[in-house]
Amino acid sequence: MFSIKYFEHTADIGFTVEADSFPELCRGAASATFEAMGNLKKVGKKVVKRVILQNKEYDKLLFEFIEELIFLKDSDYMLFSDFDVIIEEEKTGITLRAEVKGEKIDAKKHELKVDVKAITFHEFYVKQKDKAWEARIILDI
Repeated sequence: MFSIKYFEHTADIGFTVEADSFPELCRGAASATFEAMGNLKKVGKKVVKRVILQNKEYDKLLFEFIEELIFLKDSDYMLFSDFDVIIEEEKTGITLRAEVKGEKIDAKKHELKVDVKAITFHEFYVKQKDKAWEARIILDI
């Protein structure tokens, strides 16, 4: 389970995500990112993309995940609405394996909002307190 809270930010979009686990934090951050771009309830799950990333730090892994999803949105002209994330901790680092589902962007169908250009490092953080996770993200639009 995750919760999302958007906040005001000059010329950008910001949000915090709280979740019970790191995979849920990733799902919440991805959902918030794509909800900023369009109505996710209207985005089908026709196309599946797989993402595999590895890093030694959770915060950098989340950042790279959102960055990769934005890249896929731009390169394949797609919106995503479903995010299955698995995390594996290994000796070499933390591996994120995700299966994301979506479809080609259709301005008439998806009720487009803003075009997210990138995730920024400005005020970005990932925190773990006990078993709860929190992230703060600002998107450049």
